[in-house]
Amino acid sequence: MDDATSWKPWEAFHPDGVIIFSDILTPLPAFGVPFDIEEVRGPVIGSPIRSEEALKSLHSIDLGKLHFVGDSLRILRQEVEGRATLLGFVGAPWTIATYVVEGGTTRTYTVIKSMCHTAPHVLRALLSHIAQAIAEYAIFQVESGAHCIQIFDSWGGQLPPDMWERWSKPYIQQIVDVVREKCPGTPLVLYINGNGGLLERMTETGVDVIGLDWTVDMADGRKRLGSGVGVQGNVDPAYLFSPLPALTEEIQRVVKCAGPKGHILNLGHGVLVGTPEEAVAHFFDVARSLTYDSFLQDHAVEKATLVA
Repeated sequence: MDDATSWKPWEAFHPDGVIIFSDILTPLPAFGVPFDIEEVRGPVIGSPIRSEEALKSLHSIDLGKLHFVGDSLRILRQEVEGRATLLGFVGAPWTIATYVVEGGTTRTYTVIKSMCHTAPHVLRALLSHIAQAIAEYAIFQVESGAHCIQIFDSWGGQLPPDMWERWSKPYIQQIVDVVREKCPGTPLVLYINGNGGLLERMTETGVDVIGLDWTVDMADGRKRLGSGVGVQGNVDPAYLFSPLPALTEEIQRVVKCAGPKGHILNLGHGVLVGTPEEAVAHFFDVARSLTYDSFLQDHAVEKATLVA
């Protein structure tokens, strides 16, 4: 696009919701876990926390060190005020802990999974500390302008369901409880990558919306979750590389399967690198057409909400 501001998703597509992408590791240095980003390895934590002694390096979160996140939210809130919902962005304690314990990115999670059995007291203390810090960080984002908060347990799906119940769910609930007390009425969304075996357990955290990845059938997910919680998703991001008619059909299918209310139309994960911009534009065009045309009457679908 030629317009100088078109690189911004908000300017290019004007979705119903916008999120400021602040990586889930952003708050780590603010509570005692410095890290570096290496070109090949990604995030690297030089001093992983795996012992009682290492826990001593942790401290209460210093929100002053995260002022840039608050500043960005305030600016964006002013820009979209009255035209879109502004979403905050935080990582769930288990997911953050995988980096803190493993020392960076991992494909096996063997060190932290082993800690569940070899040093459970250390891991519980770490998770609880992270949960408190992230809860305060979420409140900070709300006070800086976020209308709602999305919690990403990106690696929660790497746990067997019974392990997720013990090692992730309680700490997500800790965040939910603290945010509910300080910011009543703020909607909370929970997303887990690979959450097909966890849906019923996810509702027990008390969040308002469950994000579905594309491996869960929307109709099945809605049936399992019931009507008491909203759903978000879950078009496969790879569909944006398909012919546009195929993308149209998939969007229509997902919206139909989601039912008449409580659905935030979105991808089942983030936009993939290299996604054609015209496909993203088509996604929004089709979604908006479902808001206003006869598809609503044909399938008893209310307004589809768009998030990017």
